[in-house]
Amino acid sequence: MIYRILLFLLINFAALALGGLFTSKAVSSDWYLQLNKAPWTPPGWVFGAAWFSIMVCFSVYMAYIYKTPVNTSMLIALFCIQWILNLMWNPVFFYFHAPMAGLLIISALTILIGYMLFYYFPLGKAISLLLLPYFVWLLIATSLNAFIVFKN
Repeated sequence: MIYRILLFLLINFAALALGGLFTSKAVSSDWYLQLNKAPWTPPGWVFGAAWFSIMVCFSVYMAYIYKTPVNTSMLIALFCIQWILNLMWNPVFFYFHAPMAGLLIISALTILIGYMLFYYFPLGKAISLLLLPYFVWLLIATSLNAFIVFKN
């Protein structure tokens, strides 16, 4: 179990690190600073703390669900799609300055994580609580992205 957790941690934090390459300088760019942002936009440090916590929880969740009697091919496919969507959002939003495309990506990611939360819930009721922060954070992030799309 510990090896699966470490593997998922490595893969998930690799996505965060790659995404961070597009985010670190972009949040202080003129383009981003001039956007009308939602009044509920949290301070910058919250994003890093949230994503760190979410990826730890998600990695433990994936390691646990993977060992249950589940279609592992489907689970890994969903995980890979999640990973790609998560990775894609940063460059699309921050590098290409495409909030509408970012909204489509983050909406798809939110739906996918919501699907995983409810689909796999019967296999690990209590462990599914580890996926809840990811889903809630994506709902918030989607609302932040949508605000930027509709108010700029």
